[in-house]
Amino acid sequence: MQKLLIKGKKVLSGTISISGSKNATLPILAASILNDKKTTLKNIPLVKDVFTMIELLSFIGLKTKLHKGKNILEISKKNKKIITVAPYRIVKTMRAGVLVLGPLIAKYKKAKVSLPGGCAIGTRPVDLHLFALKKLGAKILIKEGYIYASAKDGLVGCKIKFPSISVGATENAIIAASQAKGKTILYNCALEPEIENLIVFLKKMGCKISIKKGRKIIINGTFKTSQVSQKIMFDRIELGTYLIAAALMGKKISFSNVIPKIINTEIKVLKSMGVKIKSQNKKIIVYKSLDIKSAKIKTKPYPGFPTDLQAQIMVLMSKAKGYSSIEENIFENRFMHVPELKRMGAKISTKNNIAQILGPTKLSGAEVMATDLRASVCLVLAGLIADNRTVINRIYHLDRGYENLEKKLKTCGAKITRI
Repeated sequence: MQKLLIKGKKVLSGTISISGSKNATLPILAASILNDKKTTLKNIPLVKDVFTMIELLSFIGLKTKLHKGKNILEISKKNKKIITVAPYRIVKTMRAGVLVLGPLIAKYKKAKVSLPGGCAIGTRPVDLHLFALKKLGAKILIKEGYIYASAKDGLVGCKIKFPSISVGATENAIIAASQAKGKTILYNCALEPEIENLIVFLKKMGCKISIKKGRKIIINGTFKTSQVSQKIMFDRIELGTYLIAAALMGKKISFSNVIPKIINTEIKVLKSMGVKIKSQNKKIIVYKSLDIKSAKIKTKPYPGFPTDLQAQIMVLMSKAKGYSSIEENIFENRFMHVPELKRMGAKISTKNNIAQILGPTKLSGAEVMATDLRASVCLVLAGLIADNRTVINRIYHLDRGYENLEKKLKTCGAKITRI
């Protein structure tokens, strides 16, 4: 099993180009099932979850051609025979596998999709996905670890109010409703930038979709497939991760291929903590930041502070003066990185969904274990500022969501090696 070795206390400087968004790519790949013509996706990240979804599309019966040197993926119909199944052996490592449920039911009127796997950060049930699809007319049965869904007469537009905000359920509902008969109105939707990227893609295929105030999305089920070319947006979570790395050990680091206003909340939080950040048109620069201040953060749906940066900013809080706190409101089991950070010397206490961090604390290198995608990268950040050497086990989680992590950090002066 592969490990990362990190020698801490190395000052970072240079430029990091941010990759395409994993969380934007996956729903767009699922939505490409609807298209009978060629789909070309640019700026896709070369990460394990994306490879897994490409493998799933190939299994279903689509023809995929990946140009790795250009980060371009071409998708087309290989033949008329489509297998409306997402098997466990493919989707067991990835939560996003359930996103093919909506397009398969909408276009082929049936689907058999394995219940999803992925990070063990919470139950993240598919209840809201199924709730929306049932409202659209799908008949659902869960049996032997699979979701069996059918809609013999096709899906029919309706009004759906989500009982709680869910990114994945919103995506599945939008994709499915785009081929339903009539109008669908979604209330209490997630409105992440990745969902807007998905809507742009669907509109290029002829869908009529509009976002209204108050977390409302209207979809008119008129669909006409056509050749589509789409550029995947930048990965705002990758950017946030490296901004925190720059705040921890950076001298001057520039970030390109970004749109600063999309991560306005994160920039405001970092500035309030004393991080020296300058935003330009499509570029962000972080300068050496010595006086880190404590903060109180609550994770919330976009445009609030993202749960996917909670673990990373906890490392920065260990350098801040006084008590900081994080209230985790999205997932119920997302403090699994805390014991590993404490092994490195961090002073953290948790009660229910709140973590308190006392700083500044001197971290020491140790052998630690990654439990999920974002927890694993938070341990990388801790290793960058720790004395001595840090060894991170189970780094396959990292490869699910970060493209060329070691290369990007090495280019800026980090001493990090995969063995």
